[in-house]
Amino acid sequence: MNLLLTVLAFVAALGPLILFHELGHYTVARLCGVKVLRFSIGMGKVVWSRRLGKDQTEWVLSALPLGGYVKMLDRRESPELALAPADEGREFTQKSVWQRIAIVAAGPLANFLLAIVLLSVIFMVGVAEPATRIRAMAENTPAWQAGLRGGDQIVSVNGHPVRVWSELRFQLVQAALEKGGARIEIERPGSGHYSYAFDSSQLATADLESDISAKLGLAIARPPAVLTKVLPDGAAARAGLREGDLIDSIDGVHMIDGLAFVETIRANPERDLTVIGIRQGSPFAVTVRPERDPKDNVGRIRTEVSLMPEMLTLPQGPFTALGHAAGKTWDTSVLTVKTIGKMLTGEVSWRNVTGPITIADYAGQSARIGLVPFLSFIAFVSISLGVMNLLPIPVLDGGLLLYYSLEVLTGRPLPERLIDLAQRAGLGLLVALMVLAVFNDVVRLL
Repeated sequence: MNLLLTVLAFVAALGPLILFHELGHYTVARLCGVKVLRFSIGMGKVVWSRRLGKDQTEWVLSALPLGGYVKMLDRRESPELALAPADEGREFTQKSVWQRIAIVAAGPLANFLLAIVLLSVIFMVGVAEPATRIRAMAENTPAWQAGLRGGDQIVSVNGHPVRVWSELRFQLVQAALEKGGARIEIERPGSGHYSYAFDSSQLATADLESDISAKLGLAIARPPAVLTKVLPDGAAARAGLREGDLIDSIDGVHMIDGLAFVETIRANPERDLTVIGIRQGSPFAVTVRPERDPKDNVGRIRTEVSLMPEMLTLPQGPFTALGHAAGKTWDTSVLTVKTIGKMLTGEVSWRNVTGPITIADYAGQSARIGLVPFLSFIAFVSISLGVMNLLPIPVLDGGLLLYYSLEVLTGRPLPERLIDLAQRAGLGLLVALMVLAVFNDVVRLL
């Protein structure tokens, strides 16, 4: 069932992205007076087609759902083709260089526009996200050494306000890429406002391969270890634990929150544990022996504790949401370009290149969480698709834009032989990147 949901989520995410990208090309081509012969979602063998409209444009679904294309009337593809007089002025190469630039750029721009629309809707609705209050951390972590403590609320990174955890992580990644360290502003309950710093060595870009906040020792704060339920006939009930008990320590180790309590119980099956806590204002101590769960080989005592962190929902007005969405799209695009640049210089591992398997996995995960996370996933993939298509690689939109930019500068088109050689090299590079992406995907699965 999970596999089916993953496949359906992948198709539901990728389909609209391809559709909007190609509609961008199609719409601007028509506005520029270019005749469109075929509009295809997917590549390879045609599995369904219909001819519609005055030009009898062929609308197609093709077998391989990893792309699409808009085929325009182009004399270069069929030099021997005799054009009807009415079509002479509708051939792609007859259009001005600026019109050709607009047609090619419209695909990636459509992806950015789709992302802005989706993010605007999400920001207007408001999404419940974990706040930036941090969990107590170990003394050997960069966060502790910088001066941060459990319970601190992070309010900004390098002057950029952060209210929820996703904003905090984004700013930390930005700081890591820029290699300039990070100035953290915090509010400490009952104490005031403080400023601390991570230096550039602590924000090494190697951390981008995993969760950079976790590498620094930052984790989301959780509620105290208060038992919200004690199930009958379990190890906890037999030991004398009750609902409402606050667990202070287990075997002398302080339980910083409910998550620490759960992790300690799970890690100690069939072992006597001394539990010290507070019950109605008075201390108590019991010995509990977690039962071994045969399914996953971890300890269970049949209790429940709250693990829900402090959550914030921040709905915005339409214009504020639109501005926030445009800014987020820009920031994410810049971050993607910086990351690609770091890969080229060897500062970020090529293991970060992901392919269709990883995208499908993330699509399935976000769809299982809910509609808003799924739409957010689509928005960020749309941004990535827009950026990738603008890279100056022949066969991609960015490669064509490079040709036309050189034509603007020199006043004449590039030689067809040079373009053909570049296209072959670009196709080889694209195939190599796809092989690398699939290889990384398989390695992650294994």
